[in-house]
Amino acid sequence: MTDWTSLRADFPILNQQVHGKPLVYFDNAATSQKPRAVIDALVHYYEFDNANVHRGIHELSNRATSAFEAARTRAAKFINAESADEIIFTRGTTEGINLVAATWGVKNLKSGDVILLTELEHHSNLVPWQILAQKTGAKIVYVPVTGDEGVLDLSNLDSLLTSQVKIFSMVHISNSMGTVNTVADLCARARKLGITTLVDGAQSAGHLPVDVQAIGCDFFAFSGHKICGPTGIGVLWGRQEILDAMPPYQGGGEMILTVGYDKSEFKHAPHRFEAGTPDISGPIGLHAAMDYLDAIGRENIWRHDQELANYAADQLAGLKNIRIFGPKTNRAGLVSFLLKDVHAHDVVTLADQGGVALRGGHHCTQPLMHKLGVESTARASFYFYNTKAEVDVFIEVIKEIQKFFAS
Repeated sequence: MTDWTSLRADFPILNQQVHGKPLVYFDNAATSQKPRAVIDALVHYYEFDNANVHRGIHELSNRATSAFEAARTRAAKFINAESADEIIFTRGTTEGINLVAATWGVKNLKSGDVILLTELEHHSNLVPWQILAQKTGAKIVYVPVTGDEGVLDLSNLDSLLTSQVKIFSMVHISNSMGTVNTVADLCARARKLGITTLVDGAQSAGHLPVDVQAIGCDFFAFSGHKICGPTGIGVLWGRQEILDAMPPYQGGGEMILTVGYDKSEFKHAPHRFEAGTPDISGPIGLHAAMDYLDAIGRENIWRHDQELANYAADQLAGLKNIRIFGPKTNRAGLVSFLLKDVHAHDVVTLADQGGVALRGGHHCTQPLMHKLGVESTARASFYFYNTKAEVDVFIEVIKEIQKFFAS
């Protein structure tokens, strides 16, 4: 049995008070906290190995390059990619999706083509496709969701998967609803029709085991800062044959084979897509984070997160004048809600006074919020270092907020 409480000691930031109350950090869907192992990896790099990668010959550059490329190999293992050459380092999920839209999308889409998304999408898996549609004349079609449960309505999926659809880009786990999409099935249905697929794994990669070969997608993107790694680093995985056929994302140093005054020749993936000096410490910190998570076991993390989310949802459901969003079964580790006649920002502000860090707003899913008829929700999102006792504190804080607005 995993001693979840003891793991909290690995996270220095959790041992503090906020407004005189012990910190209860329930904003993990926005960003996760960092264990000492990740912090130490970053410090070690800057204290001993700081140098530019790939182009140097001296010892520090060799050590930095070795650590940087070791992180690429580790990322491939983390999601069961076939090769480390399929791993592109990005600034995060957002840049990964933008990279695909700006390279694969510009090359492969034309007027009349269709980009298929779902109504659950985060802006990072929506806005890049809108920009691409404006450039190419393609149009966007959406797989609808049900009401407050936020589950995809797949009853008419066959009619949506037409010959005009060139890419189906979908979120794995919704950051605002906690919905877990059946991405392997969705990708299989698309693949039968020759449709390229992309999975937004920002909320899944650090919470459950991910196997891109089993999912059967063509692209998969995730962010380091949501899996206990540093900010500003992410991973885009793509099938090798697809990456090699894509044009460069940006031009500059490192991504070239030769440069002349009239033309340039580019490297194969992944270096074709990593122009300039990269974030070197980011992958090194990400490597430490992936090691840390897999030592715990993401299947264990998934069970723990779901238990906390289900417990929190059940406790909230026992309160009056509350609206709860998300699926009733197979909920990921978060719960979104609204108190009657209380703005989500007021909930979050008052919860902060009780030491509880929540998130309030549209969660970068404005179209989904509009469909639900709301401007925003309050959201509690959990990770493996959270405890049932913290959920109890959260529920008591929500009860106090209700009393405050009832008075």
